[in-house]
Amino acid sequence: MPYEKELSHEVFEKFQELIYHEIGINLSEHKRTLVQTRLRKWLIKFELNSYSELYEKIADDKSDQMLIMLVNAITTNVTSFFREDSQWIYLLQNIDTMFDRENKRIRIWSAACSSGEEPYSILMFLKEHLNDFHKWDIKILATDISENMLQHAQNGIYEEKNMQSIPKHMKYKYFIPAIGKNGGKAFAIKDELKKYIIFRSFNLVTGDYTIFKNKFDVIFCRNVMIYFDRKTQDQLLFEFTNLLRKGSRVFVGHSESIQNKKLNYKLVSPSIYQLK
Repeated sequence: MPYEKELSHEVFEKFQELIYHEIGINLSEHKRTLVQTRLRKWLIKFELNSYSELYEKIADDKSDQMLIMLVNAITTNVTSFFREDSQWIYLLQNIDTMFDRENKRIRIWSAACSSGEEPYSILMFLKEHLNDFHKWDIKILATDISENMLQHAQNGIYEEKNMQSIPKHMKYKYFIPAIGKNGGKAFAIKDELKKYIIFRSFNLVTGDYTIFKNKFDVIFCRNVMIYFDRKTQDQLLFEFTNLLRKGSRVFVGHSESIQNKKLNYKLVSPSIYQLK
């Protein structure tokens, strides 16, 4: 079946508006060729003649799963265990003062957990460095917009090549041998660790923040805001201020920053901010 070769400026604008309104990602004009390339195979898969037809199919999908598939196709889901070395050094240096030692309670939100490496890294770090770990009330909320990523995270199975950043003693302490997707060698996070993590689907742009009833000690929101414009970034960070205790931290990606002084955050270390 012949199909349209070029994504027109007019139809691209429709995709821009849909993605910005629903996800908050601000696609610039120079991304048009990338979007065209990524979506060309969808025309073939769904036996459609034009990008306009594909747009309508995505816009009419009430489950939003096609929209999320679209976002996954045009963004980069790059993650790894213990990413951003300097942030883990900061955590280690400040672990005695960051959490409620009187009530031994820790609440952490991994706000874009992808395939799970981040929340599992947080948990392994706490087990390694927190005295009397078993006496603490620890809950890690891990959210992502992609159901596929969340399913991967909940399964907790990782190919051996993705385990390189985990110290060897921790790999055998917190994982068990498993079989990977293609039958290769892999490792599965132990079930006893999963009980500390709650996985949920959540859209950081359109989600209902009133569902969060407890304050967080730390919010990890790394390499997400790079896709947002300033207005969307500020709105997201404003929502965070209502979910953090005074003195709590927000961890962002190394190429991200909080620029709005009215939001009451102060920089305490590269890519780490504290609510005043």
